[in-house]
Amino acid sequence: MADKPARGLADVVAASTALSDIDGKAGRLFYRGYDIHDLAGRVSFEECVYLLQRGKLPNRAELDRFTAELAANRVLGKTVEALLPLVAQSGTPMEALRSLVSVLSADDPDAGDSSPEANERKALRLVAQMPVLVARYHAARTGTTVPEPDPELGIAGNFLLQITGKRPGEREARIFDECLVLHADHTMNASTFTARVIAATLSDMHSAITGAMGALRGPLHGGANEAVMKTLQSIEGGVDGVEAFVRETLGAGKKIMGFGHRVYKTEDPRATHLRKLSEELAEITGNRLYYDMSRKMEQVVKEVKGLYPNVDFYAASVYHYLGIPTDLFTPVFAISRMSGWTAHVMEQQADNRLIRPDSEYIGPRGQKWVPIDERP
Repeated sequence: MADKPARGLADVVAASTALSDIDGKAGRLFYRGYDIHDLAGRVSFEECVYLLQRGKLPNRAELDRFTAELAANRVLGKTVEALLPLVAQSGTPMEALRSLVSVLSADDPDAGDSSPEANERKALRLVAQMPVLVARYHAARTGTTVPEPDPELGIAGNFLLQITGKRPGEREARIFDECLVLHADHTMNASTFTARVIAATLSDMHSAITGAMGALRGPLHGGANEAVMKTLQSIEGGVDGVEAFVRETLGAGKKIMGFGHRVYKTEDPRATHLRKLSEELAEITGNRLYYDMSRKMEQVVKEVKGLYPNVDFYAASVYHYLGIPTDLFTPVFAISRMSGWTAHVMEQQADNRLIRPDSEYIGPRGQKWVPIDERP
């Protein structure tokens, strides 16, 4: 009898990619060969998008042109504009945004063209439109107006401006920009795999990204960051209540979101940066509560279960300190990951092969049909 397949395709190589790589034992992440520790805090999100989508870090002239193209393509189409007020009044943010991302294709001039050139234009357009879409959705559901983008701000700064209604400080904008870089790509995670499977059928980019949005919504993927914040806010007694909560929860066999990773056997390198950013924002805002609670929770979980925090854990307090509503944490993940998803769709279709894994049948065999009146 053949060996049973790995559950969840663990350790199964499903595709070749030049986009990102992980060394799980050493806790290292690379984008196109660049260590995330070299990129985080040093390159802008726009540079990171260029790296993933175009294959190299841009020079000054290339970055200026790319930034101008992003700014010119952040306008939403008439179909999305018409549907926004209706979609915003029902469902969760990720349900609404999943639908709205799909609708973006209705007004995309390259919707029916999957050539490499058209895919490159659609990829840039989706990165530009996603933060605007999240901000416009939030405004529609709250009955507010989105401020006009500030030409002096990048994607990160303008998103904070349009979500909070006030111009972010320079350091806050740079911190959020670093968060977007940290979340931009992460090899063959669930949403990226979903996007590549769809792209491999030669379906269009918007369909692939809509599928990725559906995968990201799950609490075992992008939804974990929201769960972390809700957990912190549910603990009575602040820092003093953390240890009892952790021991009781883990003792009952329940999970605490934001810890452990399928790939990393040591600390997630993204968490290393996010921890520092959370502490810095705690100082800037004068409110250390959620950072101190997070540090205490990290300590107790490590002691009890030997687990390290993953990218979602400290991202929660960072986004909270930046004034982002908790139920928009996963959409923020999508804003960043749009860069990686679109790059993977282009890479898949540039050298395509249908992704069609086998399965192990475990049901009954030898069944015989009987007329309905003779069935027990």
